[in-house]
Amino acid sequence: MNFFYILYSESLDQYYIGHTSEPLQERLRKHLSNHSGFTGKAKDWVVIYFEDFETKSLAYKRELEIKKWKSRIRVEKLINELKK
Repeated sequence: MNFFYILYSESLDQYYIGHTSEPLQERLRKHLSNHSGFTGKAKDWVVIYFEDFETKSLAYKRELEIKKWKSRIRVEKLINELKK
């Protein structure tokens, strides 16, 4: 399984958008580990949204599509649609 996912950090009040072919819990564990990347700035990341795809390239394509929005409002609308 391949995933497009959105993480949220309450302490940073920021989202992180990514894709992976790993299980989501394993990918989250890596984001929460000590590293120098963007998600290394906080230790309270949670998976707030995800979609699954047949291929990694489709998941990556979805990641790029959402990142092109450059809009927190649109990302939050996407997340909130899931809750309805």
